[in-house]
Amino acid sequence: MPGLRPFHIAFPVDDLAAARHFYGTVLACPEGRSSDEWIDFNLYGHQIVAHLKPRKPGSASDEHHNAVDGHAVPVPHFGVVLELQDWEEMAERLKAAGTKFVIEPYVRFRGQVGEQATMFFHDPAGNALEFKAFKDLSSLFAK
Repeated sequence: MPGLRPFHIAFPVDDLAAARHFYGTVLACPEGRSSDEWIDFNLYGHQIVAHLKPRKPGSASDEHHNAVDGHAVPVPHFGVVLELQDWEEMAERLKAAGTKFVIEPYVRFRGQVGEQATMFFHDPAGNALEFKAFKDLSSLFAK
């Protein structure tokens, strides 16, 4: 995918210090600009921005799940398709940090079109993230 352009996503967090630690330290994302209301991070060349949105007392999660390969996948979610070695290193870093996985790191669709390593977890504000990797990136959109 030559010339792939970075994407930008802004997402809510209820604690900027917790977001700074999680994205900056646990996920090892370099920090860009910031203010008292938001923080830019570089997620593998993509611009992600944690915006402060205080949680309302007593508010419940409105997270939805869809069944994929026998797992309840949280929706919405975002992440990056990594090189397999980077994915393995991230999985180990997350485990070492005591991250609670929604879906533990594993290989989805094993032996099928679209086989991929995947893992799901939440940031401290409850945003769902998925990071995945393919042995053969050309199967990213394969049917």
